[in-house]
Amino acid sequence: MSPSHPHVVHTEDVPWTEVAHGTRVALKRKQLGAAAQGRKLGCSLVELPPGRRSWPAHYHLANEEAVYVLAGTGSLRIGPDVVPLRAGDYVALPPGAECAHQLLNDGAEPLRYLCFSTMEEPDVLVYPDSKKVGVMAGAAPGGDKAARTLLAYLPLAASVDYWDGEEP
Repeated sequence: MSPSHPHVVHTEDVPWTEVAHGTRVALKRKQLGAAAQGRKLGCSLVELPPGRRSWPAHYHLANEEAVYVLAGTGSLRIGPDVVPLRAGDYVALPPGAECAHQLLNDGAEPLRYLCFSTMEEPDVLVYPDSKKVGVMAGAAPGGDKAARTLLAYLPLAASVDYWDGEEP
């Protein structure tokens, strides 16, 4: 029986969304927080197939994330370290470079976990492997894309002087 309140959802009633890029990144997720009309806290059920990685390694400057492993085994790249993960592990990922992170499923079974995030905006995301930065406003990462007023991904090396483009 499905819940009868808009702030209550059952995982079976939330559709999977698939994310894939190349041969390394692939996952599917159910955005539970959005489905239950959450505003300040996001929650997704994520399933990472064997041999795949989650999102590109990144860290946030505004949002905090957390991961709770439900099933399977894998590894977490966090800062310069690689840490093994298994069911029952909880990971806190506060904003900042020391918590740049990416999950890898190096096990034989799907890695299933809950991913939580504060839904602060604006936010800046830094991607240390690809040396780029993402800037978004109007909606937090994982939030309503239609509400975004700014979304840009730029090379970290992209820089102009404060006065560039302004008339003297």
